[in-house]
Amino acid sequence: MKTDVPFVSVCKKCIIPKPARSHHCGICKTCILKMDHHCPWLNNCVGHFNHRYFFSFCLFLTLGCMYCSVSGRHLFIDAYNTIDQLKHLEAEKQGVPVTGIGLLIGIVPSAGVAGKAVQVAQEVSQPPYTYKDRMFHKSVIYMWVLTSTVSVALGALTLWHALLITRGETSIERHINGKEAKRLAKRGRVYRNPFSYGKLNNWKVFFGVEKRSHWLTRVLLPSGHAPYGDGLTWDIYPLKKDMMPV
Repeated sequence: MKTDVPFVSVCKKCIIPKPARSHHCGICKTCILKMDHHCPWLNNCVGHFNHRYFFSFCLFLTLGCMYCSVSGRHLFIDAYNTIDQLKHLEAEKQGVPVTGIGLLIGIVPSAGVAGKAVQVAQEVSQPPYTYKDRMFHKSVIYMWVLTSTVSVALGALTLWHALLITRGETSIERHINGKEAKRLAKRGRVYRNPFSYGKLNNWKVFFGVEKRSHWLTRVLLPSGHAPYGDGLTWDIYPLKKDMMPV
């Protein structure tokens, strides 16, 4: 049947018309509009209606982990030194008892002096840190290692998606466009992404920014506004001008 939706094909698995930029997910068993990838951590596909939420989640979680890692570095150093000091204290010997001939040659003091020495030794042998203190220092070390690792790993993922958004691509389209660019390069031609509106306009379309105040209310603050467009049709090769002059 004829349709007004551009670049329509038929999904070989769903056997239904497939709009532009949509792909079939083998895990969700359906076609996803503007599909980016299937996220196992979310147990859901990242596509047209939740791509912005996914990116904002990654961005702010990375910033939060970086803040904890940087601000807690002094706590981490103190906790690490304390744990290391406790290990050295536990490894030290408590002393060698004097028996046998030591009693005859006068090494062992009298009963009164010995009693005071034992009391002092018991006070010294008591651990300077309790179990609660040890768990606190271990928790600080665990917190710093976890936030530092997540900030590096998730930060790399966030930068990758930021690059894709700047180019007006999804993760799947990145591979498809790369193959298409190589194919046309062999023929002496240059491939151009038909869904890229320019670097700044791609970010405006992605976040749904329509006026200046939206940079605050729709980007920095939580917002439940609908994404730009319906995900079925896309402007192909738009004019070189600001789609949203803000």
